[in-house]
Amino acid sequence: MELLSPMMRKNSSALTMSSREIADLVESRHDSVKRTIERLQDKELIQLTPMVEVKNHLGQVVTEYQLIKRDTYVVVAQLSPEFTARLVDRWQELENQQMPQIPQTLSEALRLAADQAEQIERQNLLLEQQRPKVEFVQRYVEAGTTKSLRETAKILRVPERAMIDCLVGDGLLFRQSGNLLPYQKYHVKGLFDVKTGTTEYGHNYTQTRVTSKGIEYIASRYASELMQ
Repeated sequence: MELLSPMMRKNSSALTMSSREIADLVESRHDSVKRTIERLQDKELIQLTPMVEVKNHLGQVVTEYQLIKRDTYVVVAQLSPEFTARLVDRWQELENQQMPQIPQTLSEALRLAADQAEQIERQNLLLEQQRPKVEFVQRYVEAGTTKSLRETAKILRVPERAMIDCLVGDGLLFRQSGNLLPYQKYHVKGLFDVKTGTTEYGHNYTQTRVTSKGIEYIASRYASELMQ
């Protein structure tokens, strides 16, 4: 698989493992692994980790999560506890690969320098790809106001219907009497606010608003799926 970001990489000082490699280790479907990760993120049992884009063997851009070591154990324990030993072995292999190796010859030293330059180039490419989305979202997060779902879609430059389908499908919002409302736990987390009132014509209304924290959450979780 050709990666836009390495499957195993050092992010700052933390070595990470991709959700796709976890799927291979536990012999499970990748989409099932991603759903498990998202459920655990919702329960705040693992870190909230944005998706990254990679290219598969067909050259198609697909999405996956990058997880720190501790979170991979939590995910595997949820999926298939019997594969924990396999995960331990894989982490040992990867950590051994990260141990510094001193070049013994000039050709090895040149190869090491080339590998390091390639790694830096990949990391810089990933940062360049993510920077416009991050800066764009942060500009609105700092505003500290709430936005309607339509305004949120416009801010993130994503199709409103697709965004709502994701929020409903993943259990953040639900439909009731023609209104879209947040589930209680996401309301409590401060991702959404619900406004009620009366129009100038005397009609009662209920509207779900997205907080600045909610905009950041939606952008982080669905960036690779919606923010093209």
